[in-house]
Amino acid sequence: MNVGVFLLLVSVLKTATFPIVSSDPSDEACLTHLSNSFQDSNNKLDDWTKNNFATPCNDSTANLKGATCNNGRIYRLSLNNLSLKGTISPFLSNCTNLQSLDLSSNFLTGPIPPDLQSLVNLAVLNLSSNQLQGQIPPQLTFCAYLNIIDLHNNRLTGPIPQQLGLLIRLSVFDVSNNHLSGPIPASLANRTGNLPRFNSTSFIGNTDLYGYPLPPFKNKGLSVLAIVGIGLGSGLASLVLSFTGVCIWLKVTERKMALEEGKVSNHMPDY
Repeated sequence: MNVGVFLLLVSVLKTATFPIVSSDPSDEACLTHLSNSFQDSNNKLDDWTKNNFATPCNDSTANLKGATCNNGRIYRLSLNNLSLKGTISPFLSNCTNLQSLDLSSNFLTGPIPPDLQSLVNLAVLNLSSNQLQGQIPPQLTFCAYLNIIDLHNNRLTGPIPQQLGLLIRLSVFDVSNNHLSGPIPASLANRTGNLPRFNSTSFIGNTDLYGYPLPPFKNKGLSVLAIVGIGLGSGLASLVLSFTGVCIWLKVTERKMALEEGKVSNHMPDY
């Protein structure tokens, strides 16, 4: 290369402008909405600012507390035990490269967004020890790589979706200590083949949940004591009715006999 060409290249490089590396627009939207949905009264997320949302990752280094990056994308959010209040933004689904989400041990309320179905790479979902309400969204089945679902210690209601049994990678499942109801899906409790089965510790603490692996009569319909009580009550009622019927029959029979004796005495001759 001659000197003239070299000097020309140096001049071009000096005057050229290169774009600033920024995050994926989806990640930026995800983080912005998620931050807005949280109430961080203790300022635990003081670096969650608009500027950092624009560039949350420097390759594999994260600029946000609780975030982990990989190839310039957010792939893990660990925001557990930060005393966060508020709700879980449905726009969390924009973090499409997310593989692990841990929001446990906070004070979050509201539902689990069905929009999480868009997190097709998600392997770990830990929302335990919050105050989440509503039903477990069956749409979580679309997160086919889910290995852990931990929802214990919340206020979730309704049945456990049967569809969750289709998650063949699922090895940890805990919905204990909620307000769930209905039968435990056999696709979770009595799985076939080499799929992991979940014992009673995954389901305890739900007063209206029943079926294997919980005890057979655990809160399914009437309790044993109620059934015995009803049986004794029915038996006592039947006994009272039977006794009353016998008394009435004896009374009627006695009256008939008295009338018959009266008729006989009237026809008897006097001696």
